[in-house]
Amino acid sequence: MIPFTKPFLPERNIYDEFVDGIWERNWITNHGPLVEKLEKEISAYLDIQYLSFVSSGTIGLQLLLKMLPEGGEIITTPFSYAATTSAISWQGYSPIFADILSQRLTIDPEEVRKKITPQTRAILATHIYGNACEVEALELIGKEFSIPVLYDGAHCFGSKLGGRSLLEYGDMSVLSTHATKLYHTVNGGFVISKNANQKHEIDKLMNFGHRGLNNFEGVGINGKSSEFHAAICLAILENSDEIVERRKTQSAYYFQNLKDSNFDLLDIKNAGETNGAYFPIICKSRQKSQDLIDGAKSVDIELRRYFNPSLNKLDYVNYSSCPNAEDIADRIICLPLYHDMTRAEQDNVLTEIKKSHE
Repeated sequence: MIPFTKPFLPERNIYDEFVDGIWERNWITNHGPLVEKLEKEISAYLDIQYLSFVSSGTIGLQLLLKMLPEGGEIITTPFSYAATTSAISWQGYSPIFADILSQRLTIDPEEVRKKITPQTRAILATHIYGNACEVEALELIGKEFSIPVLYDGAHCFGSKLGGRSLLEYGDMSVLSTHATKLYHTVNGGFVISKNANQKHEIDKLMNFGHRGLNNFEGVGINGKSSEFHAAICLAILENSDEIVERRKTQSAYYFQNLKDSNFDLLDIKNAGETNGAYFPIICKSRQKSQDLIDGAKSVDIELRRYFNPSLNKLDYVNYSSCPNAEDIADRIICLPLYHDMTRAEQDNVLTEIKKSHE
């Protein structure tokens, strides 16, 4: 079986050393020493000053949106994971969909501009598969209309643009460290703030609104993560450079073998600086993509239509036409990628998909 993905696990003895400390301190949650250590080390690794470790990327999005005025509209992309849209709706905003660039799959700044109204509270864009949005154009629009530009950077650990972490762009952003991600904490995420005041507010919101013991200020939720999640993340951090470089090498191998194929490949804005977290191909039709998925499954290769459906078609939003996103969502497939995937396994995948798409 060649799975779509599987999580990287560190050497057991490295993780056990962190866990032994948890047992000795008997401190499991409420911003323990490993959580504090993790925030400092991830901050240094990514060269980002202000970040907060939260229980999931989705909770991170909800916390980020909670910083905005209540009610109104959030302009967002229809091509992302459902968490992007569900966080918007969960927080009581109306998601307004701007279509994507068909070659890059990220939100089209000109479509964003068309969607701005007096009710617009923010732009929430997604860096697709660790590949950069049109950040310069989006942030110019944000400044022009005095609208915050926020990024769902779920896939962006290790991705850069112009030598800077992609997570550093915008007014705030979110990273996911769910087990399916290139770098993970089993389940978790980070909210990236631009200044100490933002971070302080996020830290308050994710801890029930605490401003010290028995002192609460405003509404909050339990968005904290645990010492055990921090332990696995710290153990994996020792391998982070190797993980990213390995994934980049694997993605480059797919690219070299598919660049002259019948599949369409992405035009990547931050080519050479993306982390290679996912490798998407775009088939000529939905039927061909489904045939490819079914054929691969018959020989124990798992392909995934990621992302699908186009989020403007979810049953809890008001539908608006986004032809590029709807078309791509029907034809896209992501190929298997994981840390210990061998060259032979990649060759098996390549042989199967080329055979099925001749």
